[in-house]
Amino acid sequence: MVLVTGATGLVGSHLVLHLLEQSQMVKALFRNENGKQKVKSVFEYYNKQELFGKIHWCQADILDIPSLEIAFQDINYVYHCAALISFDPKDEGNLRKTNIEGTQNIISFCIDFKIKKLCYVSSIAALGDLAPNENIVTEESEWNPEIQHSDYAISKYGAEMEVWRAQQEGLDVIIVNPGVILGPLFWIEGSGEIYEKVKNELPFYTKGSTGFISVNDVVSILSLLMQSNITGEKFILISENKTYQELVFAIAETLKIKKPKLYVGKLLTSFAWRADWFLATFFRKKRILTNDLASALHSKDVYSNEKTIKRLGYKFLEVDVYLNSLKTNL
Repeated sequence: MVLVTGATGLVGSHLVLHLLEQSQMVKALFRNENGKQKVKSVFEYYNKQELFGKIHWCQADILDIPSLEIAFQDINYVYHCAALISFDPKDEGNLRKTNIEGTQNIISFCIDFKIKKLCYVSSIAALGDLAPNENIVTEESEWNPEIQHSDYAISKYGAEMEVWRAQQEGLDVIIVNPGVILGPLFWIEGSGEIYEKVKNELPFYTKGSTGFISVNDVVSILSLLMQSNITGEKFILISENKTYQELVFAIAETLKIKKPKLYVGKLLTSFAWRADWFLATFFRKKRILTNDLASALHSKDVYSNEKTIKRLGYKFLEVDVYLNSLKTNL
């Protein structure tokens, strides 16, 4: 049987569906009934309601040791998708606890229960940094501790270090580093916020760039890697590199609404995140724009998917094609 942590999130829910479509037995972790309803909505979205009843649910938390003891019963393979995503500096402690300590717990149980293989879903945020003579980030790029990284990036990198240590103890592992994951239904969390903001006629855009990928591509590759003989390696998962301008314009076209007209440069976002900090500090407003997020909106890192294409022979779905397939459901 396969165990999926983070099963109620965008990647986890789609992965559970994908594995069930392959007739695999899946145990899915959930923390509350609202999470299960999210997964049900995914199955309904794809008209796969008949498969929802085949999920083996287990109420557990990656930070709750006794619940994991139960979750790991009769498990052979583990997909570790659970994570906290936040760019709010106030969440530094929670990020480290969930993403690093939570991963340590999963690894300990994988070793104790002699799990055959662990697939860890990391992020391109945890990839290395470009050297002066480099222009594209690959799986071989080295992490530079002297360069500023977000708390989220540090927590995911720290979790990867735990996975590599587990490999040294004999556990077969795979790490994947997806870019910004695009998918349906999760509109108020993670990358889903992009759709909502554009749908509400977001007035501005930036020209930074990053790697994007559909959730369908992500879960297909996770399954391929788990079923392969590949271990002890990491793979960047992106369909293509796009600017944020290109992405929000493509979403606007899909929704047939006005495209953002105002270009926001570094100076304005620099002022905006400071104003956001002031409001959050003195008026207890939720952080919307942090320094790390403002920097990311202007970063122009380019990521390579060459290894994934060559090693797996995988053909990625173009971002615009994928967005167009969602247009009646946004």
